[in-house]
Amino acid sequence: MFFVRASVYIGLQKRCFASVASDFRIPVINFSKFRAAKSDTEKKETADEIVSAFKNSGFIYVSDHGIPTDTVSNVFRKSAEFFKLPDEVKSQLAWEDPRSNRGYVEVGRERVTQSADAQEILALREKAPDFKESMEIGRDWDSEWKNQWPKESDAPEFKQTMLHFFQTCHNLHVEMMRSVALGLHLSENFFDRKIDQQCHNLRLLSYPPVRRMLVDGKGQARAGVHSDYGTLTLLFQDSVCTLILIPKSLMLIIQQIGGLEVMNPHTGTFIPATPIPGTIVINVGDLLARWSNDVLRSTLHRVVAAPAKMISSAETITPLRQSIAFFSNPNFDTEITCLPNCGAEARYPPVNTETYIVGRLAATYA
Repeated sequence: MFFVRASVYIGLQKRCFASVASDFRIPVINFSKFRAAKSDTEKKETADEIVSAFKNSGFIYVSDHGIPTDTVSNVFRKSAEFFKLPDEVKSQLAWEDPRSNRGYVEVGRERVTQSADAQEILALREKAPDFKESMEIGRDWDSEWKNQWPKESDAPEFKQTMLHFFQTCHNLHVEMMRSVALGLHLSENFFDRKIDQQCHNLRLLSYPPVRRMLVDGKGQARAGVHSDYGTLTLLFQDSVCTLILIPKSLMLIIQQIGGLEVMNPHTGTFIPATPIPGTIVINVGDLLARWSNDVLRSTLHRVVAAPAKMISSAETITPLRQSIAFFSNPNFDTEITCLPNCGAEARYPPVNTETYIVGRLAATYA
């Protein structure tokens, strides 16, 4: 969370860095410099900036990314409409299989964690389940696994909106991976044929209001400490904020409500990745870290409950929050091995993309 004067807030996106703790920074990168570059040299400058950040923190804010604000707002609106549907309607679309990773996930079913021990995860889920619900969407033309769509009468334009957004996010992912390739001194199109099957996951997330007493002191979070699984995650955070006017100082305080916190790998402390309007948070996933032989950092992060508001003299409740994550993956038949220019000795054995991702998903769901 951060507080800024109203006059400062207007220029927030122009700051060089957002979250800062010691030497740990999540930079704001203007991606239009890559997309509109008139020379390879201009592209390389932005690519080097992105890869440098991915080496240090594993996270960046991306501005001027080419996805219109109206498009993102409409996806948030349709997502909110979906989660307001009756439970009996959503339950008919229930998530069933980690190989599919499609459908509705009710509150408490998933427990994200770095653990791979089934019994440990079960114990964590029983003690402190992730307090969120989600809707998982994959490529719609898959011959084996089908998306779970609500009826058009229940959620008008939901399917159309999400399919368009899925493709929009994939297109940005391709451009981002081209920048990563250049930053790693590979050919710009190195990853193109390794990500073109669109084996991604669009996750709509809703964090319902919850009494603070139910989460405080129990190790519970909106989503537990974890890393992501694939290449890059594109995170669209909501922009809910609280305005506080202090008359004596004529100062308008803006409290931006977020929840994402990123671990500083040097200190183990968590740093808020506070929402910045108009930006996307993009972070490195495990498979890209393995691909790069840990040259690029897959950083641990979590989602915590936003500041609560009083509902009685003895009780507070956290507000409703939304976010949208696009988990980008290599093609499922891709073997992840150490990339050229990323070290003479591989730190990890080769791994198949589908085997790795399905294994991680199977461990975290009930």
